[in-house]
Amino acid sequence: MPDTDLLYRQPDRNLALELVRATEAAAIRAVPFIGRGDKNGADGAAVDAMRSFLATVDFAGVVVIGEGEKDAAPMLFNGEQVGTGQGPACDIAVDPIDGTSLTAAGRRNAISMIAAADRGSMLDASSVFYMDKLVAGPEAVGLLDIRRPIGENIRLLAEAKGKPVAEMQVGVLDRPRHEGLIEAIREAGAGTRLMLDGDVAGGIDAASSNGALDLCVGVGGSPEGVATACAIRALGGFIQTVLAPRDDEERQRGLDAGLQFDHVYDAEQLVTSDNTFFVATGITDGNLVAGVRRDGPVIRTESIVLRSRSGTIRRVTADHLAQKWLES
Repeated sequence: MPDTDLLYRQPDRNLALELVRATEAAAIRAVPFIGRGDKNGADGAAVDAMRSFLATVDFAGVVVIGEGEKDAAPMLFNGEQVGTGQGPACDIAVDPIDGTSLTAAGRRNAISMIAAADRGSMLDASSVFYMDKLVAGPEAVGLLDIRRPIGENIRLLAEAKGKPVAEMQVGVLDRPRHEGLIEAIREAGAGTRLMLDGDVAGGIDAASSNGALDLCVGVGGSPEGVATACAIRALGGFIQTVLAPRDDEERQRGLDAGLQFDHVYDAEQLVTSDNTFFVATGITDGNLVAGVRRDGPVIRTESIVLRSRSGTIRRVTADHLAQKWLES
């Protein structure tokens, strides 16, 4: 007989489908802002929708790491309790829009995402906004090391994957801070795929068996790093991160919170539970999922659902009556 008490206390398979409803809602609410140049308007609409739908889910969720503090955007705040309070106790990492700039500009790869795991299992890195990341597929486990030069990691992974270095594709956020990294990738003989935003989708792509990327590297948001780790645990992939404080004050806040610097966090340290969920719904079209589409009276969404305990990857396509969502 199943341990019903354990099933009650821990996130179960039904939770994933409930969380998808929240990312679908956030993605749909962001649609009117696509290409309108209003980042905060898009984020605010997505946050409100996600918060409303999470309130109906039978779980006791706590936002361990949210998005928005670093740029004063609307947010689901750290420590916020979500859900009905009945059901499994979970840590959650949320980003109603991973790619607000992409949404505002009408560019590709904007998603809405939620990651969940057993209560107390997610690293709370909210006091340090950025971390350096190295993400790849299962071939990289036990092989790559974020402390090595990027060229060496590329060559090692290329050998493990049985492909020439010249065919390796490395995703990296297109930021001034990455100029040296981009140059080193190209000097190693690999190609770069510069991402304007959205390194969660890039990391999942790099860890997927059929992804377009072989690696995803560089400094990005800490919330995105924890969320990516939940997905990596379901994909059997590889992630290493090192916290990257912007100044001494932020470093001290991290130390006060018990975080370690000059320390490599792997997937098991970012999320200690082996019972993780990651769900994402496309806002604009991307490599990971298709964006929201309207066809007459119907709005169609595509989502991806990853669950570590079962090792499953599901894609969920849903049709929604437009009049229920986008009434003028």
